[in-house]
Amino acid sequence: MLATRLFAGSRLAFQPLSTRAFSSSPTNANLKLAYDFYEAEKPDAKKDPIVFIHGLFGSRKNNRSMSKVFARDLNRPVYAIDLRNHGESPHDPRHDYTALAEDVEGFLQEHKIERPALIGHSMGAKTVMAVALRGKVKISSLIPVDNAPVDAALKSDFGKYIQAMRKIEDANIQKQSEADAILAEFEPNIGVRQFLLTNLARGKDGIQRFRIPVKYLASALDNMADFPFKDPEEARWEGPTLFVRGTKSHYVADETLPIVGRFFPTFKVADVDSGHWVISEKPQEFRDAVVDFLQDAE
Repeated sequence: MLATRLFAGSRLAFQPLSTRAFSSSPTNANLKLAYDFYEAEKPDAKKDPIVFIHGLFGSRKNNRSMSKVFARDLNRPVYAIDLRNHGESPHDPRHDYTALAEDVEGFLQEHKIERPALIGHSMGAKTVMAVALRGKVKISSLIPVDNAPVDAALKSDFGKYIQAMRKIEDANIQKQSEADAILAEFEPNIGVRQFLLTNLARGKDGIQRFRIPVKYLASALDNMADFPFKDPEEARWEGPTLFVRGTKSHYVADETLPIVGRFFPTFKVADVDSGHWVISEKPQEFRDAVVDFLQDAE
């Protein structure tokens, strides 16, 4: 359930909109990020675009349906991007929030995207917070989803997922059902397994392999628990900010809210009755929170 103290509900309907897939050119040393572009039905230059960023082991495809909804309901263009080492974006052994933020900044500069609303889930949440606090580009609104600007250990599940992926790759399997059987030893939730298995692709030899560089991401798990900013006195972003958190998740616990407020003094919180996978678990509530917040910010 969405926190009614902040928002009112409405029905969610997914309808097709025109979508274009692109790759961006790198700016400076930033990587070339793959992305999809969702056009607003009635383009309005006065409305800020949205840049939508996935979480660890995800991709822009995870946000396809919601990107269409935002383009339609908010009448804003939406860019859904793949961060480095995810989806169709390049692989690089460096994977930390400073590098991820630099990639996003380069993407915005290359495409002349001015004052976007940044939405990011999990790893994407810390990435958009880092972009805001770095102050290298101008943004209009910030929506971190189920993560906080603190150093906090990842759930042990992520380490298990890495183990499962390595076991799948070592098995040289040819059927996704075989990969799912291995993954089921580590993760009972079929929805989470299906999410992870979207990273599998069949090679010319018929073997299923992961698109993501499992070795690089395994080495980066400690970086994903970290946050590059430690002192709110040295970095602060005072623009409109909405933290959407799952009430069954521990990533934005009540005790983190004072530090959230020091980094982002105008922040609001929308509580959704879900676990960490807020967007896929409760799409209607997530949509309502974001649409209401961005409409109020216009």
